[in-house]
Amino acid sequence: MDHEPRFKGEVSEERHKIMSRIRGKDTKPEIILRKYLWNKGLRYRKNYKGLPGKPDIAITKYKVAVFCDSEFFHGKDWDTQRSKVEKGANSDYWVKKITRNIERDKQKNKELHDLGWKVIHLWSKDIEKDPDRCYQIIKESCVDLTKGD
Repeated sequence: MDHEPRFKGEVSEERHKIMSRIRGKDTKPEIILRKYLWNKGLRYRKNYKGLPGKPDIAITKYKVAVFCDSEFFHGKDWDTQRSKVEKGANSDYWVKKITRNIERDKQKNKELHDLGWKVIHLWSKDIEKDPDRCYQIIKESCVDLTKGD
């Protein structure tokens, strides 16, 4: 599988510096959700390297993988947002990058499902606005958890 260059050469030096500061893990939404899950008594592994895609949160006891996705980079509402991205700066790069991220997300979902894992993708803004709702979604995927509450 061919890998796309990480940014250098495809974006300006200034944009490269800005993008290099974007966190890949321990983002604000991830921390909010992890603290919420921990306070509710739900134990997990973070950035679990033993699984495809290194889920942000892996609840190994229930085989649930949780990804906290950025709306922009993971293409939320991509059918409508794509036209906006195409009108912006460096549109060829961004359309290719976001499309590739969406394809990669689908591939890792399939790999995780094939291993018997449930996969949950949560949008960053949803986590920040309503972590309890996100917890409920995760809790429902942890079959045995619902018996205790």
